[in-house]
Amino acid sequence: MNIEQQKSAIIVAPNGAKKTPLDHPALPISNTQIITEVKACRDAGAAMVHLHARDKNGLHSLAIDDNQATLSAVKEAVGESIIIQLTTEAVGQYQPEQQMLLIRETKPEAASFALKELIPDDSYLATAERFFHEIAENGLIAQYILYSPEDVKRYFYLIEQGILPSKNHHLLLVLGRYHQQLQSTPLDLLPFLSDQLLSAKQRWATCAFGREEQKCLMNAMLMGGDIRVGFENNHYTPTGKFAKSNAQQVAAIKGLADSLHINTHSAESFRQALIN
Repeated sequence: MNIEQQKSAIIVAPNGAKKTPLDHPALPISNTQIITEVKACRDAGAAMVHLHARDKNGLHSLAIDDNQATLSAVKEAVGESIIIQLTTEAVGQYQPEQQMLLIRETKPEAASFALKELIPDDSYLATAERFFHEIAENGLIAQYILYSPEDVKRYFYLIEQGILPSKNHHLLLVLGRYHQQLQSTPLDLLPFLSDQLLSAKQRWATCAFGREEQKCLMNAMLMGGDIRVGFENNHYTPTGKFAKSNAQQVAAIKGLADSLHINTHSAESFRQALIN
């Protein structure tokens, strides 16, 4: 493993699909708010931002116009200084065809895909194979979202069958998604860490729901993983108080990593690490 692969990346998810300013007054909804928060998170140490576009009513949207407006505005503001990842999260409103069309039309540098949504059953295998190989050949960095150890096994099966390409992608292991009240613990990571995952060349990251988010993420970084922090999963500090901003959450995890001599990626070094 080279020195770039030994670094961990901090990804920030500043707004998510379902939260509103009623959940936290600093949750960024408008493109202006999103740009301000992305810049602050970049300056605090984030190498990638996971973006959810909102419509004119502030609701989660996979509409091409909404996403293109957000993507273009953020890209103009930050350039190449942070990797911009669009979500394809369906939240029960969108079908795989709409999720794939969004990415084909907007052509972001990176995008995230829940395998359970894009390939809900075997009837979608052929369509998914064409799509994922197409975007890999075009250089898009795909992030496959996995919610359980069973998802991890399915991911490797799809790789072995050639449904998913073996290059230009990343894994996100989601902790606590199926817990009551969405409260994860550091032990939740262990069932995901199969020998197959740990010996694979693909990089993996962790995000965690609930107030033990920081403990979960530090556990992942100590094991060589990347991490995703932000209001999408948790907007509390470890002491149970409202965090002031996403940037505060990024700065806190970056400070802990620095104190433990864990090197972290810039956007440019993370790009290089993800292209394989």
